[in-house]
Amino acid sequence: MKLDTQDSKPIYLQIQEGLENAILAGTYAEEMQIPSTTELSRVFQINPATAGKGVNALIDEGFCYKKRGIGIFVKRGAAEMLKRKRKAAFKEMYLLPLIKEAKQLEISKEDLINWIEEADDGED
Repeated sequence: MKLDTQDSKPIYLQIQEGLENAILAGTYAEEMQIPSTTELSRVFQINPATAGKGVNALIDEGFCYKKRGIGIFVKRGAAEMLKRKRKAAFKEMYLLPLIKEAKQLEISKEDLINWIEEADDGED
């Protein structure tokens, strides 16, 4: 996980998204402990409260849970819950604006599908 201090996105959100990405990638599996706020603050040289805000967002959203005195762990089913969250965000951020613009430009669904397939074939 990397943090970009030049990014307009707040550091705590970068921490949250970095941990989410690690959960999705399997770096932190179900019931596995994630780094503590102290570890995160030391590694990234940030305020512990900032690291805590990113970690607590994962707890608040139900992806992780605290074991008092032990640490923070990935909840069972967290990866699937994260996928659902990200898919909904993807639809809202990318797909709906794409469809709106395609309608304004009178681009057919078939053309969009063909373009997606062409772009996907080019990525291999």
